[in-house]
Amino acid sequence: MFLDKDFLLNTETAKKLYHEAAADCPIIDYHCHINPREIWEDRRYDNITQVWLGGDHYKWRLMRSAGIPEKYITGNETTDKEKFMKWAEVLGKAIGNPLYHWSHLELRRFFGYEGILNRDTAEEVWQLTEKKLQEPGYGVRGLINMSNVETICTTDDPVDSLEWHEKLAADASFKTAVLPAWRPDKAMNLEKDTYLDYVKQLADVSGVAIDSFAGLKEALKKRMAYFAEHKCVLSDHALNYVMYAPATDDEVEAIFKARLNGAIPSAEDENKFKFAFMTFVAGEYKRMNWVMQLHYGCRRDNNGPMFRKMGPDTGYDCVDNTAPSTQTAAFLGHLEELGCLPKTILYSLNTNDNAAIDTILGCFQNDEAVGRIQHGSAWWFNDHFDGMTEQLKSLAALGYLAGFVGMLTDSRSFLSYPRHEYFRRILCRVISQWVEDGMYPDDMKTLAEIVRGISHDNAKAYFNFAEK
Repeated sequence: MFLDKDFLLNTETAKKLYHEAAADCPIIDYHCHINPREIWEDRRYDNITQVWLGGDHYKWRLMRSAGIPEKYITGNETTDKEKFMKWAEVLGKAIGNPLYHWSHLELRRFFGYEGILNRDTAEEVWQLTEKKLQEPGYGVRGLINMSNVETICTTDDPVDSLEWHEKLAADASFKTAVLPAWRPDKAMNLEKDTYLDYVKQLADVSGVAIDSFAGLKEALKKRMAYFAEHKCVLSDHALNYVMYAPATDDEVEAIFKARLNGAIPSAEDENKFKFAFMTFVAGEYKRMNWVMQLHYGCRRDNNGPMFRKMGPDTGYDCVDNTAPSTQTAAFLGHLEELGCLPKTILYSLNTNDNAAIDTILGCFQNDEAVGRIQHGSAWWFNDHFDGMTEQLKSLAALGYLAGFVGMLTDSRSFLSYPRHEYFRRILCRVISQWVEDGMYPDDMKTLAEIVRGISHDNAKAYFNFAEK
């Protein structure tokens, strides 16, 4: 039955594992894009469009594919209800798309709606959710509490004040730990038109004059120390690919100073600078025992007219196939030679990179941590049934699945936590099939330990998360 208690659990072993080992594990959402200010203020939403469709480019892409006019997607000339009605119409026929599963899981878990959302039921769902959102406990904090979320790591720029993290940390009434995560892309991307403005802002916040690469590194070290004071334990980088482009210190200084003087670097110089930048920050992460997350394999902002109209993160990105595994391996090897390879998670948006990632991991594992180098959860365009299944099977076949740190939402929505449930159900299905096929013994004690580890325990140990 669709979305019954045994949804996706196709064997008795899967049902037992999910209900007894996975279902009740708290959620550790170690990478997302939600706004900590909205948690502190316990933001309330007037209707489901605001919480569901605002900023969600997953849904925007689907609506555009169904031929819905942009005014019903991101426009200002239509009402929230009109936008929801169009979304319901599209979702009703979204067979095979993970949004169909996620949306219905969210309706069940947060609003108790057991029906199916489509054109015919849209009015019913609109009224139900509008009423529910006005009830006590349906602010942002309530939604987080409903989902049993233990830890949230937001995505934060080095210049951020972290004031909302400070306030949340001091609030004993809210049990979920909300921690910052370091995202220094703007400090690295010197090819961007806005780079010089950003460098000035970083200099002002850090109190360091940035007139050289050495100055940039000193400013970043000061901000990393500030983040560490606020219990930051991980970083995140969005890369076109993991580059290996060695250069001398003098070359890097010359590239940076030329940029400060207004010159736009060549592609070769850009890679040399970014390689030096990543080598520096990785060494700092190693020193501070932070985790380094590397997200790559995405080609962004492909639709020029729409990018100029709407800006980034609006649904015009795609999978890229130009990530060279030779450079990824060489970069990690370079860090190991220097003794500064931190715990690292690799995420590629291209599923063709799964085997390469899983074999690269094995080259750099040691006793510093279980799964010191990780293959990150199926990311963005891959966090669907097949994508998750392929990632789990590849990691199991070529690495150590039992040490995997599990799922994250990578989301801007406070209704996204059922994605963890979706992942856990798929995890139990995959593992149970090996048991049913006689490829692993029916050892429920060990199986339960593996499932609980991937669902919660591994991430808590890997990131050194403490209770709030």
